Amino acid sequence: MKELVEVIAKALVKNPADVTVLANDEGDTTVYELRVASEDMGKVIGKQGRIAKAIRTVVKAAATRENKKATVEIV
Repeated sequence: MKELVEVIAKALVKNPADVTVLANDEGDTTVYELRVASEDMGKVIGKQGRIAKAIRTVVKAAATRENKKATVEIV
């Protein structure tokens, strides 16, 4: 799952070397913290948060397939 978030983010940004994903377990949910360069933040969030919402939807669907819960936080 971590790799999925990383691949999606690296495809969107100008500086793929600055993309990092950290996984934190909080109870039964895994929270993935996505960190990108400050100039790439807008590209990852998108207009009105559409790209961020799409990333969260894809990760949630992949987690559901594995009977897990996951969320993505963009930091």
